[in-house]
Amino acid sequence: MQARKILPLAGLVLLFALPLLPVPEFWITQLNYTGMFALVSLGLVLLTGVGGLTSFGQAAFVGLGAYTTALLSTRYGISPWFGLVVGLLITVAVALLLAWLTLRMSGHYLPLATIAWALSLNYTMANMEFLGKYDGLLGIPALSFMGISLQDGRALYYLIWVIALLAAIGVRNLLDSRPGRAIRALNGATTMAEAMGVSTFRYKVVIFVLAAMLASVSGWLFAHFQRTVNPSPFALKMGIEYLFMAVVGGIGTVWGAFVGAGVVKVIEDQLKEVLPALLGSSGNFEIIVLGVVLVLMLKYAPKGMFPYLSAVFGRWLPAAQRSRDWQDAAALPARDKPQGGDLLLDVQAVRKQFGGLVAVNDVSFQIRAGEIVGLIGPNGAGKSTTFNLITGVLSLTRGQVIFRGQPVGGLPSREIARRGMSRTFQHVKMIADMTVLENVALGGYLRSGSGTARAMLRLDRDEERRLFKEAEAQLKRIGMADKMHELAGNLALGPQRLMEIARALCTDPALLLLDEPAAGLRHKEKQALADVLRQLKAEGMSILLVEHDMEFVMGLTDRIVVMEFGTKLIEGSPEDVQSSPEVRAAYLGTEH
Repeated sequence: MQARKILPLAGLVLLFALPLLPVPEFWITQLNYTGMFALVSLGLVLLTGVGGLTSFGQAAFVGLGAYTTALLSTRYGISPWFGLVVGLLITVAVALLLAWLTLRMSGHYLPLATIAWALSLNYTMANMEFLGKYDGLLGIPALSFMGISLQDGRALYYLIWVIALLAAIGVRNLLDSRPGRAIRALNGATTMAEAMGVSTFRYKVVIFVLAAMLASVSGWLFAHFQRTVNPSPFALKMGIEYLFMAVVGGIGTVWGAFVGAGVVKVIEDQLKEVLPALLGSSGNFEIIVLGVVLVLMLKYAPKGMFPYLSAVFGRWLPAAQRSRDWQDAAALPARDKPQGGDLLLDVQAVRKQFGGLVAVNDVSFQIRAGEIVGLIGPNGAGKSTTFNLITGVLSLTRGQVIFRGQPVGGLPSREIARRGMSRTFQHVKMIADMTVLENVALGGYLRSGSGTARAMLRLDRDEERRLFKEAEAQLKRIGMADKMHELAGNLALGPQRLMEIARALCTDPALLLLDEPAAGLRHKEKQALADVLRQLKAEGMSILLVEHDMEFVMGLTDRIVVMEFGTKLIEGSPEDVQSSPEVRAAYLGTEH
């Protein structure tokens, strides 16, 4: 068995053997807290590390889970297991409301909003008479499972760690799936994800609710472990500490949540004993030291402890590679394609104004099935803006875009993608820490349907094999199959642009739109790209090619539309455009 499999298995055996060994009760308690804190930190890995949504308010969701089970079990004698269900339902309802109110915010407004609702929820807990105000609720019963009492910390240890490890496996499964790739696109690649048909707001809500549910389960365990609850452990300070744990362990890694929770808990408890003795006075000096630790972490191991340790020990462990098990998978569903010569795209006097600036001024042209049409012009001509109007990234000021006989002007880009239009970007948009294969598989999002629950339970493997088979086929189509297991961020610019084309082809488009695919490429890379586009044309693909490099498009296109200062200058064959004095004036500044 490989060392990469032996080490985790040995760690798992040791973890579950500890309560049976003569380990001091103090360390069992520490591990119980570590497991509970790791659940909250795990939600922050999903929400902040992967999704890019910073939250300081997870402690409030811990409080919801804790107070719900405490109230139901002490006042009404209801089973704690039913309290878990009710707590999760309340948490989901509150999380959905908060998501609707806050998740459309961006920049620093979202973290500030999480601070606001964290303070509000904690203040509510502390001032409700039926919740015991600041004294909280006492006498919470111990958990029992199938008649076995879990009152003892060693007995509860197993329940805490089974739940924590199952949650970690579920989150890991989720991130390696169709919805997981969409979630990983939230942090810096939302425009690309929307163009592939992903509703990014929906997935922001999904991870927000999942993180809240993990925190609520942690609160439920915490209440029955402590046997009492009060508002203090659910205050903003603890919300900041949970985020601190995630950052220290590795904000973008599943197992970093456990490393961070363990390290911070142990260091904090030890510092509470050591620092007052050293300094000769009492106080929360551990906060100062933890702050210094965080600064050092951000400087020397910015990705956290777990990625740093993985990189160190990775020298001796063989790198894991996705097994190629999709050879016999069924094909993904394909869309109906237009017949050669059919009118595919009709751009009718589209206009875009930004205040008083007219960026695109009543531009019109058509594309028929099987054609490659070039949209060219000097820098600042309005090509990319026109392109974004067609694909729904920008809204129309006026005019209309008709695609396959249906108006699509004003629709969001994901809806236009659903109708069969797929695109690349002027500046390559990808998920750098995913492999080339996974990036391309994101293009098959609309051709598949597995959701979050199926992904977490690993019930989507058949569909995943179909997606990877299609992704590999598109990489072979453009001559990049040998690169499929490399990280996308490690590729040079030329292969990255080809990977974008493969991702767009994975959507099975009726029309492929390429936004300056030759920009920044060397001569040989341009030749390789031109060969790929000629091959696609020979296969019947319809392409709109936006470029400012006239030489590149001359041998590729059937017709060319030239733009200057946001207006259509001329339209015609490559020969007509090449010989046009207006075009020479636009590019060279003179007609001579």
